[in-house]
Amino acid sequence: MFINLKISRRILSFGGIFFLLLAGIMAGRWVTTSNTPVSKPIEQIKTDQKIMALTINVDWGEEYIPAILDELEKGKADVTFFVTGRWAKKNPELLQQIHSRGHQIENHGYSHPHPDLLSVGTNREEIKKTESIIEGIIGKKTHLYAPPYGEKGMPGLRAAHELGYQTILWTLDTVDWRQESTPEIIAKRIINPAIRFGIKPNKSGAIVLMHPKANTVKALPVILKQLTLEGYIFQTLDELITYDQSGDTTS
Repeated sequence: MFINLKISRRILSFGGIFFLLLAGIMAGRWVTTSNTPVSKPIEQIKTDQKIMALTINVDWGEEYIPAILDELEKGKADVTFFVTGRWAKKNPELLQQIHSRGHQIENHGYSHPHPDLLSVGTNREEIKKTESIIEGIIGKKTHLYAPPYGEKGMPGLRAAHELGYQTILWTLDTVDWRQESTPEIIAKRIINPAIRFGIKPNKSGAIVLMHPKANTVKALPVILKQLTLEGYIFQTLDELITYDQSGDTTS
């Protein structure tokens, strides 16, 4: 009886030591992974050429998408739509229409949460779930991620990085979701952006943030016409990113 008890205690002791060593190794791996660098968000492309990327973040406003597509076609503009997974799931025909008209479709997370308040794992799930839905509808995998609310905390950045995504923010914000944003104000924010922090935004290589709103539909032809007269062309993010490395933001 005494021998069995002594052996059992010895086994338990060795088991405890093994568990602690294993926990230490796992913790070390976690720390190493957590400290590995992540890709910085792209907020602007450094280029001297008159090229811009319009991006449209979509989690609602599907009633305005057809009109937006028509205005983009008239203005000969290729743009990038960042859509949430839940929106894509509800609007597969619209998603297919966006894709068939030559625009880029990328990832805006599934349920439009605050990425900074989620764990890395939950952010990964948001991105992966959306990726799967979009790929199932248009047959193309997403690789760019626009975090909801433009949040750029480590949980969202690391999740995107671990999944091989590049995080995208913006240079110029239309702030078109605000009630006071009239078509004239929206257009002015892009055509003649205000000086911020003592810096005049450079429109060359700029990434513009928009949403599907009624006033955005009205502002689009003004923006496209005026900037086209100034010599600008509008390309998807994949096309724009090839020009140079990311630059500084003024947002």
